[in-house]
Amino acid sequence: MTEKLTVFRIGQIVNTQGLKGEVRVYPYTDDINRFDELEYFYIDKNLNNKYEVERVRYKGNMVIMKIKGIDSIELAEKLKTKNMYIGREQGRELDEGEFFVSDLIGLDVFTVDGEKVGVLKDVLQHAINDVYVVSSGEKEYLIPSIEKFVPTIDLEENKMIIDPIKGMLD
Repeated sequence: MTEKLTVFRIGQIVNTQGLKGEVRVYPYTDDINRFDELEYFYIDKNLNNKYEVERVRYKGNMVIMKIKGIDSIELAEKLKTKNMYIGREQGRELDEGEFFVSDLIGLDVFTVDGEKVGVLKDVLQHAINDVYVVSSGEKEYLIPSIEKFVPTIDLEENKMIIDPIKGMLD
């Protein structure tokens, strides 16, 4: 990734809902109220498209959204599996545990024992979790972005602490 991204991935559209083109969103933030303030989002992290939000409601831990211009189940189906991004200009500051993708690139990566592994080179999108690409210069390691493997991200200290299972760094 050569340019710094200025987006935060807020959720993923996982299904359609109803007959009028609503979509069901799995949020990637514990702060579900962030969706109440959402005026628009993008499904391209380069911010080349814009979808305006008409209405938001909740069903358990899922968000049901009505998107302007998406007025049929066929149109809503085209958004299925797409990630939703918001730009830095929208909304308030991120809460603890939320990060813009660009803020993670370049972090120094250490094991919980203090051994330097390398530098965070990229963040790959996966259907369930993002995957961190850590480069040691000679090798690249793929680390799932779940708390079990990445217990600490400290932007102020510019470092990420990982707790790899045996063989993960071989």
